[in-house]
Amino acid sequence: MNSQAQLFQVGSFNFKLNHIVIIGVLVLAFSISFLIRSQPADYGNELMEFDPFFNFRATEYIVENGFSEYFEWRDDKSWYLPLDTSGLGQTTNLEQLGGGRDVAGTSQVMLHTTTAITYEIFGGNSSLYDFTILFPAVIGSLTVIVIFGLVRLFAGTTAGLFASLLFAVSLPIILRGTIGWFKSEPLGIFYALLGFYFFFSGIRSENKKIAFSKIILGGIIMTFAMASWGGIQFLIIPLGLFILALPFVRKDHKFLLWSIPLFVGTFLLSAIMFERPGPNFVFGVGGALLIIPTIFLVVCIFIQKISKDEHKIRNGLILLFSILIIGAFLVTISEELDFLPLPSFRYLNALNPFLTTLDPLTDSVAEHATTSLPLSFLFHSILLIFSALGAWFLLSKKIPHSIIFERNDMRVFVLIMGITGVYVSSAFIRLEVFASISLIFLTSIGLSILIKEIFKINLSKKKNYLLKISSITIIFILFTIPLVYPTTSNWINGVDFPPTILNGGTSYPPSNDWLETLEWIKLNTPEDSVVASWWDYGYWISTVAERTTLIDNATLGDWQIKKVAEIFMSTPDEAWNLLTVWNVDYVVVYVAAQRLDGDWNGDSLYVLNGGGDESKKPWFMRIAGVELSKYLESDNRTGTNYFWNETLLGKMIPYNTLLYYNEEAQQSYEIFQTGTVPISVLDINYNDDGNYPLKLVHTSPSFTNKNIDRFSAVLVYEVNKNYILINDDLTINQNMSLEN
Repeated sequence: MNSQAQLFQVGSFNFKLNHIVIIGVLVLAFSISFLIRSQPADYGNELMEFDPFFNFRATEYIVENGFSEYFEWRDDKSWYLPLDTSGLGQTTNLEQLGGGRDVAGTSQVMLHTTTAITYEIFGGNSSLYDFTILFPAVIGSLTVIVIFGLVRLFAGTTAGLFASLLFAVSLPIILRGTIGWFKSEPLGIFYALLGFYFFFSGIRSENKKIAFSKIILGGIIMTFAMASWGGIQFLIIPLGLFILALPFVRKDHKFLLWSIPLFVGTFLLSAIMFERPGPNFVFGVGGALLIIPTIFLVVCIFIQKISKDEHKIRNGLILLFSILIIGAFLVTISEELDFLPLPSFRYLNALNPFLTTLDPLTDSVAEHATTSLPLSFLFHSILLIFSALGAWFLLSKKIPHSIIFERNDMRVFVLIMGITGVYVSSAFIRLEVFASISLIFLTSIGLSILIKEIFKINLSKKKNYLLKISSITIIFILFTIPLVYPTTSNWINGVDFPPTILNGGTSYPPSNDWLETLEWIKLNTPEDSVVASWWDYGYWISTVAERTTLIDNATLGDWQIKKVAEIFMSTPDEAWNLLTVWNVDYVVVYVAAQRLDGDWNGDSLYVLNGGGDESKKPWFMRIAGVELSKYLESDNRTGTNYFWNETLLGKMIPYNTLLYYNEEAQQSYEIFQTGTVPISVLDINYNDDGNYPLKLVHTSPSFTNKNIDRFSAVLVYEVNKNYILINDDLTINQNMSLEN
């Protein structure tokens, strides 16, 4: 049947068979994407991870108070500081601001506003909480349509359909956009690819009025993308490189002279209207990566215009290398003179992965872990092979590019995107989404060219017919393998895990310990209570328990996070001093343990290090800047006697080391030996109303449930404001290394 045969007509549009196929494939891609992303809902209808809880709270604030109030909102339940901070050694600008968080200036404004608007339109009778749980899975699945349109501009309909299907099953992208993942990436990627679509569609358009409108729209939407997720800044790199290449790959220089400045100007003007990315981005390195290439484009076109034909390319390249050298020099001296605002450390880290170990706070975040080769292969596997094939096709002179590419500039951008996407993703696991998008571009184009070449084979011979069938079958099998293998962690079940609030980020079975404890805090503590915990749990406490926290997942200030780490690593008396200066009422600690078979004099035996604060203590120490050897044994993981007996965190973890056991030798020791595991017994230090700095006032259900082997427990301690220091001479500023 002819794919161009008309089936029916709607208005002036004629539906043909190929249109039905396109719609069918896109519906299939959307459905597959949504089903895979929805797997965490099997464990419970909760938001994922940590940041989504703040994003829900911020969106709720818009829905309940309006946009004008939102943009003036200083959240006083987060990043709390007492009015008098002299005892804290406070030297940062948070002191002048009085604590709290400027929400519009420090968060993803477009994520909150877009969700609030769509909730008012499509929310119906659903609660906002349920809507925000569904939102990332829906918007992430809708992106299959956007990437189809974008790749279709690059390389035709077939490549676009392949891109939509590959995007639907890409593990790194789905990991950052499951149901409940109400974070930056799904919406940021949606807006970014949509902005790319309008920009490239505009510079391809023959109609100047349409091109003008699309280019402006592309610039505005790219700003929306950056205001949804700061990571979109990395897409400025391939955009800047693309603009540098345009004078050499396009001949319509008159069009470029107004279209590119229009896009860059629109993008930067709209970006400056947001507090984030805002002026620091526009007048910093990000803006320079677009402004300098745009100036180069204009100057290069002028130089080429006045140069002789045989010297046009040479003169342009000389100018290009001069710009690159000057740009590198400016960035270098900017670090010394600080005249060009630089991005934050984690953005610089993505450009230079060797910076990671310089900042323990950045290094401690799981999603900031450096990507390993085995993990990259799991994420991309078959894409690595076919993306290389796609790149070879684009570079090879033997392949008739006219069957795919009509324009050299599109081919150049895909190659630039491929190189920069893979490079940027090498720094953080979180940034593997950029490698995925880049590899999807190249793979879909490579597949499209390959299949077109296969079907060009003459069908008159039976041998050629079998070759076609077998080739298509092999390709299908190759792309099916990562969906089902390995059986325990493939592209489908790789996101089959419970929401973090149900297991605390551990590998232990889901439980309601965190939900129960947060509800207890909400119902049993004064509304003006201040709660101290490690920053991992800050958003849960401020959003679900509705209580004020010292630090949270925004990690806005290294100073304040370091102070909390120092509290945990201080002696109980020193920590109590600082907690009372900070007006803290409660301290929350999270412990994960495994109950062993057998007992010791009737007491159960436990192995810690399951992923709670007992496992995170090395990071507490590194961030606090203490001497590790004093707190950790030679394996840099096991706590020393000093840690367990002399630090606040050690005393709050209600277990005491009994012995050290070497499973391989089946031998126990009284002191730590390399290769041994600490075996502990229950030992609650602050369990009554005695003269203690803290009192244990609540434990979550799993703590006392002896029917489960692996469990995580949340413990709430109340600060004893009537505590009498054992050493009366101890004051806030003595014997403490808390001054900067």
